[in-house]
Amino acid sequence: MSSSPVSVPAPVLPYGRPPLRTVQVLGGAGAGSSAHVRSLATGLAARGVRVTVCAPVAAEGEYDFTGAGARFTPDAVSALRAACAGADLVHAHGVRAGLRAALALRGRGLGRRVPLVVTWHGGAPEPAGALGRLSRLLERQVARAAAVVLGASSDQVDLARRRGARDARLAAPAVPPAAEVADAGKTRAELGAVERPLVVAVGSLVARRGYSVLLDAARAWRVMEPLPLLVIAGEGPLRPELARRIEAEGLPVRLLGRRRDADRLLAAADVAVLPSRWEGRSLLAQEALRAGVALVATEVGAVPELVGDAAVLVPYGDPGALAGAVAALLEDPARRAELGEAGRTQAATWPSEDDTVAQVLAVYDELMDRLHRR
Repeated sequence: MSSSPVSVPAPVLPYGRPPLRTVQVLGGAGAGSSAHVRSLATGLAARGVRVTVCAPVAAEGEYDFTGAGARFTPDAVSALRAACAGADLVHAHGVRAGLRAALALRGRGLGRRVPLVVTWHGGAPEPAGALGRLSRLLERQVARAAAVVLGASSDQVDLARRRGARDARLAAPAVPPAAEVADAGKTRAELGAVERPLVVAVGSLVARRGYSVLLDAARAWRVMEPLPLLVIAGEGPLRPELARRIEAEGLPVRLLGRRRDADRLLAAADVAVLPSRWEGRSLLAQEALRAGVALVATEVGAVPELVGDAAVLVPYGDPGALAGAVAALLEDPARRAELGEAGRTQAATWPSEDDTVAQVLAVYDELMDRLHRR
């Protein structure tokens, strides 16, 4: 005897409407914001929210938003406008994405009917002169257009309030836990660091990452025995310049290009290093502390708030301090182990993916409830 299929009702959100239709807008393919949107799309879709991700095609290729349960659309202006027209709420990630989303909503006359949430993940320090004035203007436009600004760190919340945000809240994005890495020794062998210390840096090859200072530090390590190997995973416009320096100065450095296995590199590292001029909620710092890898980082942006006492912090732009901090850790296995344990403890205080999704969904519910009480 066959039974008739069971009908499963569509999820209903707390304010009594059909499943919420959201658009997640990415202004670029940055690792931190892209990983956050992938995690958010997975969690929201699992809770019955309909998610469209509007992002560069390269981001879809790397982060597979479709596989997370979202609908993907390229970030062309026409596609963004069409996606916003069918949305109940738009959530942009970054100031650039926030500006594009605000313009798309305004162009469709949806500004009052479709709330805009903007997560400020952080960016480079404010430039000087005309570029600085333009940056402040764009930030003000985005802050004032948003119903809620979610700051990835406390300094981003403070900045949003200074720029005129009506409602700015701390909402630290979580990133997925790294996959279990089985054989660090194999990775070290592939990199050429079987019997020498391995130092790992990960991030795009752009000026704000501080790699020129890091190469200065690597020059100081040439007197160490055994000679440490520094590997830098990332791609960007500074690659030719960095490569020329490495060859001309005989530096113990390898440029690995863009890699999708940062977790594997970190699991093999003796020390991770973050030499940036500015960082928000650094993805590298989170991955290093979670993996129990000793971290040396510059004391900039949101890094101190993120790592607490679980990393060695040095001033930006001081190659001597950076070189000395890394060398001291390479020569002190006990201190590395102590920092590794402190890192895991610090990472346990960060919000989980479920925590992050629940917080974001609570903001969505609040805005929808407010909208339908009008």
